[in-house]
Amino acid sequence: MIRVLLADDQLLVRAGFRALLDAQGDIEVVGEAADGEEAVGLVRELRPHVVLMDIRMPRLDGLAATRAITSDPALGEVKVVMLTTFELDEYVFDAIRAGASGFLVKDTEPDELLRAVRAVVDGDALLSPGVTRRLIAEFAARSKEPAGAESLAQLTEREREVMALVGIGLSNEEIARRLVVSPLTAKTHVSRAMVKLGARDRAQLVVLAYESGLVRPGWLG
Repeated sequence: MIRVLLADDQLLVRAGFRALLDAQGDIEVVGEAADGEEAVGLVRELRPHVVLMDIRMPRLDGLAATRAITSDPALGEVKVVMLTTFELDEYVFDAIRAGASGFLVKDTEPDELLRAVRAVVDGDALLSPGVTRRLIAEFAARSKEPAGAESLAQLTEREREVMALVGIGLSNEEIARRLVVSPLTAKTHVSRAMVKLGARDRAQLVVLAYESGLVRPGWLG
């Protein structure tokens, strides 16, 4: 059972998400929070698998709440998905650095929301390809000079290759087609790279790909 916590200051938004999620046989909404401070407290109490976190909330905003959750070693299994009106939110770039595992626009299709919740639990995707690629483009535009690839020395050549493809926004299926391997093999390489580099999830692997210089902005088409 996937345990989900909803954090949004709009009651109607939470009610809509709860109705959709609770109707699924494998997902359970275990709590709701109206602000970031309440969200952090409930995460520590309830230990959900996924937090759907609005960026703009009173008392403590979603970015600060996400940072509080992802910086706590005891909450290492908790994944945070930011809820955003993507065109307007200037904090999306900062949120991925704070440890967010992915992003959803609030008017996302119900099927996409359900896929996202399940995918982020598996550490398998940065959610919708459109949001992923746009996020990566933003990261590339703002990224500083690479810190160097020393941190990648522990990866095999194939793991570095796969990490670079993750960095430009490819899914496991797309990576498998590019390298002519099975999706399971691609996923295994991604997982091993994450473990070796101490990445919480695929989103953090993207950050590391840019920060190490493995991927450069010019790779984006």
